[in-house]
Amino acid sequence: MKILVPVKRAIDYNVKVRVKSDQSDVDLANTKMAINPFCEIAVEEAVRLKEQGKAEEVVVVSIGSKACQEQIRTALALGADRGIHIETEQSLQSLQVAKLLKKVVEEEKPDLVILGKQSIDSDNNQTGQMLAALCGMPQGTFASRVVINGDSIEVTREIDGGLQTVAIKLPAVVTTDLRLNEPRYASLPNIMKAKRKPLEVKAAGDFGVELSSKVKLVKVEPPAQRQGGVKVADVAELVDKLKNEAKVI
Repeated sequence: MKILVPVKRAIDYNVKVRVKSDQSDVDLANTKMAINPFCEIAVEEAVRLKEQGKAEEVVVVSIGSKACQEQIRTALALGADRGIHIETEQSLQSLQVAKLLKKVVEEEKPDLVILGKQSIDSDNNQTGQMLAALCGMPQGTFASRVVINGDSIEVTREIDGGLQTVAIKLPAVVTTDLRLNEPRYASLPNIMKAKRKPLEVKAAGDFGVELSSKVKLVKVEPPAQRQGGVKVADVAELVDKLKNEAKVI
């Protein structure tokens, strides 16, 4: 079995995001970048399936500038076998990313595609579903548990009412939720080995996909500052403030 894992370069989740002074975008200057946390969970799950003998090869793919190779190498250090970098300087939306990934799926013919359910920067939660639709594959989204049984896979999904388990035929697309696993740390020997693992670079323009976006970023602004709390003398004052100021009762 071959597993394909798309990964995205995003701002490290420990970093406080800054907005540019002209509110045109997020300020990425001198900002620490990392693998999107949901994508890292997808890499970990793919590597675990390989360690269980369920898969023979794990391939990671990332779309973006040359800097994305840093995140591909990190995924290789975590246990992936080889990487594919689709290089472009354009800022792509979910549909363009899904169309490029479809081309990769057609070339690599993986039995399973595992990717994060969303990225922590744009928060769209669209790419996995779009990819499954474009490829005509069944999908299991928001996975908190993945079990492979022969030519099918059981995915336990987190839904509003609790947990739902679905069985889908391979090849399939699975998107990962936070509780699927806890990613490992890359050891120094594996980081050194990752430098020698194959990484293929391709130009996004060579895939024949229309990359122009129909969505325009108008403005980015930080969330409103939270106001400080107040102390109340008794329950009566608390109820009065909830009713007349907070308007919650």
